[in-house]
Amino acid sequence: MLRLVAAAAGLAIGVFGGDWFEAPAPLGIDTHNGTPEQPFATINQRSTANHAPPAADVPYRNASLPVVRRVEDLLARMTWSEKVSQLTGWWKYDEAFPTMSEPVREESFRRWFPEGVAQIGPSQLSVEDDVAFRNAVQKFLREQTRLGIPVIFHDEGCHGVMKPQATSFPMPIGLACSWNEGLTERIYDTVAREMRLRGGHQALTPILDVARDPRWGRIEETMGEDPVLVARLGAAMVRGFQGGPTGVIDEHHVLSTLKHFAGHGTPEGGLNRSPSIMGSRELRDVHLAPFKYVIEHARPAAVMPSYNDVDGVPSHANRWLMRDVLRGEYNFRGLLVSDYGGIERMHLKQLICETPLEAGRLALAAGVDCELSDAYAFPAIRELTNPDPELVGWVDAAVRRMLTAKFQLGLFENPYADAAAARAILDKPETSELAVQAARESIVLLKNDGNALPLDLAKLKRIAVIGPNADIARFGGYSGTPLHSVSLLDGIRAYVGPRAEVVHAEGCRIVTVDYRDSSQNWRAEGPVILVSDDENRLLIDTAVSVAAQADVVVLALGDLERTCRETWGEASLHLGDRASLDLPGSQMALARAVIATGKPVIVYLMNGRPAALEELSLLAPAILEGWYAGQATGTAAAEILFGRISPSGKLTVSFPRDVGHIPAYYSRKTGAAYHDYLFSNNSALYSFGHGLSYTTFEYRDLKLATATIRAGEQVRASVEVVNTGKMAADEIVQLYLRDEVASVTRPVMELRDFRRIPLQPGESRTVEFTLAPEALLFTGIDLQPVLEPGKFQIMVGGSTQKLLHTTLTVTP
Repeated sequence: MLRLVAAAAGLAIGVFGGDWFEAPAPLGIDTHNGTPEQPFATINQRSTANHAPPAADVPYRNASLPVVRRVEDLLARMTWSEKVSQLTGWWKYDEAFPTMSEPVREESFRRWFPEGVAQIGPSQLSVEDDVAFRNAVQKFLREQTRLGIPVIFHDEGCHGVMKPQATSFPMPIGLACSWNEGLTERIYDTVAREMRLRGGHQALTPILDVARDPRWGRIEETMGEDPVLVARLGAAMVRGFQGGPTGVIDEHHVLSTLKHFAGHGTPEGGLNRSPSIMGSRELRDVHLAPFKYVIEHARPAAVMPSYNDVDGVPSHANRWLMRDVLRGEYNFRGLLVSDYGGIERMHLKQLICETPLEAGRLALAAGVDCELSDAYAFPAIRELTNPDPELVGWVDAAVRRMLTAKFQLGLFENPYADAAAARAILDKPETSELAVQAARESIVLLKNDGNALPLDLAKLKRIAVIGPNADIARFGGYSGTPLHSVSLLDGIRAYVGPRAEVVHAEGCRIVTVDYRDSSQNWRAEGPVILVSDDENRLLIDTAVSVAAQADVVVLALGDLERTCRETWGEASLHLGDRASLDLPGSQMALARAVIATGKPVIVYLMNGRPAALEELSLLAPAILEGWYAGQATGTAAAEILFGRISPSGKLTVSFPRDVGHIPAYYSRKTGAAYHDYLFSNNSALYSFGHGLSYTTFEYRDLKLATATIRAGEQVRASVEVVNTGKMAADEIVQLYLRDEVASVTRPVMELRDFRRIPLQPGESRTVEFTLAPEALLFTGIDLQPVLEPGKFQIMVGGSTQKLLHTTLTVTP
């Protein structure tokens, strides 16, 4: 393991995300090599023409020296141009790379990054080509640049490494429905190991956006609408990526990047990158809270600012947000890397500056350390011949943080990846089983009238699996391509075997162009055109005929990666946000026709956002929300459909009845919760925390260790949970709190803790929670954290709709 060595005198050194990076010098002063009157740029010229490569035995090449000394030695040798090069990214892959000769390859590298580069983005190459490319880059940087500084390769790891031949786990919106921190940590430990063996060093994950608008196409990448759940699962992801909560990262793990800081999950109109309209109190209590928690409890190595602006200030230029809050209040000392094109956006889209140089300066002033994906603004900084002392101070602080990360990762000693080791980790049995378990726990039973599920295979002779998502495992956005995957149809056939006949009909096509490849669908640009009912008529009629001859129908509906995804690019060529939550295309026409046969119909949803299901809920007796469940989709779904295991997932985002019911999140203010709409009530169709089981649970005897505490004290709550049914199953016990009277309006309830527990039939377990004083805090009238004495409702149960209540009194 790469251990931190002793700190040099006068510099605060710790680990990633805490005190690991040295505190920057006062702005405008370089305390190591210059003064305000003699800035660095006049000491180290911008050009490298007159600077010979340093000797092999210089301090920064000595692995036995403290990291801080190596950083300072290297920084003192760098020209202005070399420094700024260490703050820029690169992402211009030449698809011909695998066939390039070594001289041609080196000439390309010399053209792309002659003085080095901070970070390089992900490629879509096979394991062998990926490792070969990365090793060739590191060899060039090590041997052909003056200082030999290696590069950090970053990758996307939303639910697996976003590359060919990588394990695919459920999308976070589905995985979060497991409410399982241990499982989440194991998954992202696996992702980190696959990433590091391919030469990756930093994951641009997790997303801590609190998502409260399902029109937004990126909701699938989030963990839902509640800040406490997002925080807890986000910390588990970071522990997985980094190998634990200490911030020390060994050779098997990678830097984890929290994103998007901040307010990105509620864009105006549900349109990606739009402004976030919220007050300071909501910003702090809802959207900043997960970042604060994860920084304190998991010590992430990096943070990425968001595209949006809050109150008119883009995050990439928000000095209050990143310097005062993130680095000041939260004591974050890690890397701040821009989102792709985030600095460019301030110039070209948000129009807060007139030149790339101004955009770069605004970002550096706010604390951004690295411009990704490619350098747009920072090259203008690099071209300055006499930068002012303030700018020099910002650049030096940023370079220190970047170099420190590279030293601590061990890249100066060994930057190379091993293709054989990267291949060997692929498709291991324990990894495949982990993918199955993740899929099992992500599936949510939304409705089960008349115990339509589980299906009794002994009573079935013919099973029809129908729908556009029946014979394909869709993975969602930011997906790699696993070595194998199991569709719903394949999973059912494998489970049923010869015991019943399984027949299939497509039912309808959703869009005119479906590549049937998640990665290609997600990346594809151009118009997305829905297939009309008339065009689908023959497929629907065929499906009806198949359904009519079956004993039961499993109807696979939902989305695909072209109807729910991140919106980006120019001229609306890559859209993913929607003004409707209806199942896209002809899917409801198919559902009505199949259900009209009178056959039992089980709806299985494969999607990335909550759908408007009110009509379907009236028609179908049972609905399973399967989300994008990864490579093991069909295996896990079949086990649940036929009752091998009970569904255990609970929703982490509320399902509105219709798009007009947004917002539908559960923790709304008391003043927003008691009026209905004309012709419709305002409740969610399926609320946060909802999820049915094949067994039944009874909650008993909710009590507090003491009913009255003084402000600043903690209190223990306990409840008895009994499995009163006939099947073993997991239950997710949820604890909510409500402040009965406060100086500012407060939500009707807020999640404060949870436990996932297994229970055998008849088994009883007492579940205990400890409510720390922080659980009662909120941002008060003066925008400071406050715990106000008074009465609090403590509520515990299996969903937000069915809870036991007791009262806690807090005295001064």
